[in-house]
Amino acid sequence: MGHCSIPEMLGKTLEKMCGKARDEPKENNKSKVLKIKGTIKLMKKNVLDFNDVGASFLDLVYELFGKGVSLQLISAVHGDPANGLKGKLGKTAFVENWISTLTSVSAGDATVNILFEWDESMSVPGAFIIKNYHHNQFYLKTVTLQDVPGHGQIHFICNSWVYPAHRYKYDRVFFANKTYLPCNTPEPLRLYREKELVNLRGNGSGQLKKWDRVYDYAYYNDLGNPDKGKEYERPVLGGSEKFPYPRRGRTGRAPSKKDPNTESRLPLLDLDIYVPRDERFDPVKFSDFLAYAFKSIGQVLVSEISSFDTTPNEFNNFQALLKLYDDGVKLPNSQTLTKLRERIPWEMRKELLANDGGRLFKLPMPDVIKEDKSAWRTDEEFGREMLAGVNPVIIRRLQEFPPASKLDPAKYGNQTSTIKREHIEKNMNGLTVDEALENNMLFILDHHDALMPYLQVINSTTTKTYASRTLLLLQNNGTLKPLAIELSLPHPQGVQYGVTSQVFTPAEHGVEGSVWQLAKAYAAVNDSGYHQLISHWYV
Repeated sequence: MGHCSIPEMLGKTLEKMCGKARDEPKENNKSKVLKIKGTIKLMKKNVLDFNDVGASFLDLVYELFGKGVSLQLISAVHGDPANGLKGKLGKTAFVENWISTLTSVSAGDATVNILFEWDESMSVPGAFIIKNYHHNQFYLKTVTLQDVPGHGQIHFICNSWVYPAHRYKYDRVFFANKTYLPCNTPEPLRLYREKELVNLRGNGSGQLKKWDRVYDYAYYNDLGNPDKGKEYERPVLGGSEKFPYPRRGRTGRAPSKKDPNTESRLPLLDLDIYVPRDERFDPVKFSDFLAYAFKSIGQVLVSEISSFDTTPNEFNNFQALLKLYDDGVKLPNSQTLTKLRERIPWEMRKELLANDGGRLFKLPMPDVIKEDKSAWRTDEEFGREMLAGVNPVIIRRLQEFPPASKLDPAKYGNQTSTIKREHIEKNMNGLTVDEALENNMLFILDHHDALMPYLQVINSTTTKTYASRTLLLLQNNGTLKPLAIELSLPHPQGVQYGVTSQVFTPAEHGVEGSVWQLAKAYAAVNDSGYHQLISHWYV
């Protein structure tokens, strides 16, 4: 030990003491690393209703080599300057007990656990990155974080297929179950959300694969098949200045060999048309869909073969329609039924083969006619189906009477409705039109303006229709009661002269009752057609 003077010894002692004092606050301010437990609900990938044995074996191999499923929490509060101020990332954690977690033979949920290490200074996690290193995809339902300090439970509703990580050119990110306006989105999460939108929109190029998550649109340039011959050529639908719509989901398939403007088509029985994976039928529903389609085709073939119908595109009477549900093909004996069952995939048997003596292709009876086969004819059912059907968003409150048109009178003449007060007040439960308007009880299903400009073209073909207006009364029980249906055609001398219209009101018997049923049918056809061409297809 060297010699030191007393001042030197005091100086070193003080220096050590000061150094220790300086170190102590650092130790006290050091943030804690927390252990956060997580629970994950998912469904492993199945082939129809059966587990993919080959994929499960490869998953086992990957798990043994430490290549499983990883999650990484993202801070919703603190950004990382080294990463463009995106939310700071926690330590990567791997899912536990993937292989030992049993799943049922049929598609079903599995629950696995995960343990995160989370720096307390990063505050609350608002998202997470997930990477699937397995051979096959799985359906991620929810992720729940337990006992996050200061925040309790944090829930992530995911409901998405997660494919192997090498299928993506970006990280799969899921956000906590909390919605924000764009201006209120926490800054550390903003860039992740913007990137997610870019991924979902796609770049408009390349053929989309089943693991892509792109919601993009294209014109209908796949209606024809020019490679089969000139008679199969079809023009592109949409994309012109006059008719920019409709559009379909983009698939990015290669062009046909003979026409670069026409997209090639899949074989007739190839159902693998690109649809974002999260929007496709689940395996059980898809098998039901195939079963019903097979059953419908079979029923038509059987009925045509047995009757040699000269009008195959029409039902000759109501009884012929009801036979779709009442009858089927009677198999000769139980042995035949047994052999047939063996040849049909089990997940389709419950739909194709009924337990009523071995009848095949028997369609399920619709609920609306189970108790009363004439229930569909009632006005109550007409109003119910209008609300519960495919196109309820078009119904609007009537604000002026008679209903007016927004079509240009210089081009289309007078298009104002011819429905009069005396047509409807007799069925308004004692109310007048003015009282019903004041109390917001009159509604209209108006397909007049949408169809009138096209009626001359439509009716020049074998199809015939009208432009329709349907007035309805809101009743105390919340149902809509039809009051009148107006059917209109362009004026015989030209559309510039306005319309010719006829108003029909409820009736139950005789010629008036039959005509009222036809009027309701025309209104329903308009509503269905508008849904397919405008609400669903055009927008």
